[in-house]
Amino acid sequence: MGEIATRIELLGINRVEEIHAIELRGYPYPWSLRVMQDTLKAGTACWGLLASDGSILAYAFCSIAVGEAQLLNICVDPLHQGQGLGRRMMQHLMTAAREQFCTVFLLEVRRSNTAARRLYESLGFSTLGVRKGYYPNGPGATEDALVMGHEFV
Repeated sequence: MGEIATRIELLGINRVEEIHAIELRGYPYPWSLRVMQDTLKAGTACWGLLASDGSILAYAFCSIAVGEAQLLNICVDPLHQGQGLGRRMMQHLMTAAREQFCTVFLLEVRRSNTAARRLYESLGFSTLGVRKGYYPNGPGATEDALVMGHEFV
């Protein structure tokens, strides 16, 4: 696997199995391969942060429509976390959203995910509300999501 993140580019359905393998390593309750395939087929953009050898270090599914960007899923491969790749990916997505004349960027994050919350706050996101029981969290258990937003001025 490559070590140096060199570029960010759109990923297509032909790389969905690689994306899904990272998802499985990165999350206790991952998206299914089918959900990823359907999301890509529906036209949602999936950006990948690639190493010099072309391997995927991080990815993000982001929807942009009617002046609003929505982060649907973001994951840095656990083998490469702690290197600023999540920040680099979010900065890219925010730039893309501004270039598409978005006025707001929205996302949900687990209440317990303090590392992600700190990252989003450092990028200018603030908490707008709570989605009760949004994420699965074990058999019969759920966890709240914080809805965060960033307005572009």
